Amino acid sequence: MQTASFLKELFDLSGKTAVVIGGTGELCGTMAVGLARAGAEVVLGGRIAEKAEKRLAEITSFKGKGYFIPVDVTSRESLEKLLETVLDRSGQVDILINGAGVNSPTPFLDVTEDEFKRIIDTNLAAVFRACQVFGEYFVDAARPASIINLGSISGLNPLSRVFTYSASKAAVHNLSRNLAREWADKDIRVNTLVPGFFPAEQNRKVLDESRVLDILRKTPASRFGNASELIGATLLLASANAGSFITGIELVVDGGFNAMTL
Repeated sequence: MQTASFLKELFDLSGKTAVVIGGTGELCGTMAVGLARAGAEVVLGGRIAEKAEKRLAEITSFKGKGYFIPVDVTSRESLEKLLETVLDRSGQVDILINGAGVNSPTPFLDVTEDEFKRIIDTNLAAVFRACQVFGEYFVDAARPASIINLGSISGLNPLSRVFTYSASKAAVHNLSRNLAREWADKDIRVNTLVPGFFPAEQNRKVLDESRVLDILRKTPASRFGNASELIGATLLLASANAGSFITGIELVVDGGFNAMTL
């Protein structure tokens, strides 16, 4: 078998539909483009139509397929409407990415109840809701599927300045492992994609000059990641062929940050 044919067999997503919640953001938007390049029809779920339009223009530039559906991840009704609309329009869902998130640099003793609840609701409870809503469809339809939840290096290594964010992401990692155990016999794979430090809208507010220097000193690759460097990991976890026996893991893409001890 020729190399190109072999790789296509492993990673081709033609005929698959991928719902990317948070697909209007920088990281998940780039991941969505990668899924479209692999042949999937991509549904961008998010809040800002203008950002979705830019991603969809990129997707259609190489004749990829995709569309936007507004969604509020803090509302179960909105997530149910998202699923209903995708099923009406595309007839199926095969891949779900949960990537919506918010962050705050508030010192721990200044974190208010409202801020804590807002971050937990967006980063953790939203993943819980989406996995329930879409998971029920996958189970009832006996449909093999891949769920990719976005974690964070701060969910593996507690980081200063992002206390609630770190706690929420650690819980996402645990939730993903539990769901992987629950649904493995149904061919529903659940994994956590764990980015290291990638400049994105939600973390720029905590990346002052001293913070950047600290991060780079502790990252063996000595740089931040580029959003496109998440595509390969996304395709591995999304593909029913390449990733068929991968479930319940944290796939870390961090330039070696998690390996650093001194």
